[in-house]
Amino acid sequence: MSTANREMAKKKTFKDYTSLGSISAELVLKNLPFVLFLSFLAMIYIANAHYSEKKVREIQKAQTELKQMRWKYMSIVSAFTYQTKRSEIVKSVEELGLKPNKKKPNKIILKKEP
Repeated sequence: MSTANREMAKKKTFKDYTSLGSISAELVLKNLPFVLFLSFLAMIYIANAHYSEKKVREIQKAQTELKQMRWKYMSIVSAFTYQTKRSEIVKSVEELGLKPNKKKPNKIILKKEP
């Protein structure tokens, strides 16, 4: 066997996989600020995603609450409109002994003093 074949046949250890050659170590150290910058950008991206999801949930909750308030408002307006009809007012005041006026209202005319 030649020396090249012997080295290929030789088992690699854990240390061989984790050790950095002089060129690799120099390359990593040279680009460390860029790698840190990319890591910082990734953290900002993740934080922004969480923030936007939180805002979307708040908006959906507010929209649901707005729909419920609108339904409540419409039901109150409907009930109020029904209760203020002339026929409903007449029914409610009959209990008090009041009756609607059957004759035409009298017009009061005041004379102007000179």
